[in-house]
Amino acid sequence: QVQLVESGGGLVQPGGSLRLSCAASGSIFSIGLMGWYRQAPGKERELVAVIGTGGTTNYADSVKGRFTISRDNAKNTVYLQMNSLKPEDTAVYYCNVKRGVITYWGQGTQVTVSS
Repeated sequence: QVQLVESGGGLVQPGGSLRLSCAASGSIFSIGLMGWYRQAPGKERELVAVIGTGGTTNYADSVKGRFTISRDNAKNTVYLQMNSLKPEDTAVYYCNVKRGVITYWGQGTQVTVSS
């Protein structure tokens, strides 16, 4: 069993920045891919960014150049640095961790970008 605790969401003005964190605990041995998804009202859940164990990253076109995903394997934590935020980024953000055939999800954290 892996537990994921997210933090860092909130309300920010357009152009601002936030950093999301997701800390894993429990049976964290051999954790593989870590990533972030988001879901806005009336929209389907979409992949924002993923990072592999070796540091390889992939981003959605809508966030490329503005968001940066990183991981600290010693701390069992994945981060999402969000810069130049836009109203279109408003959504509930969920972290995602894969361990073998099992996928674990964080509780979700609300990010609202509004003036």
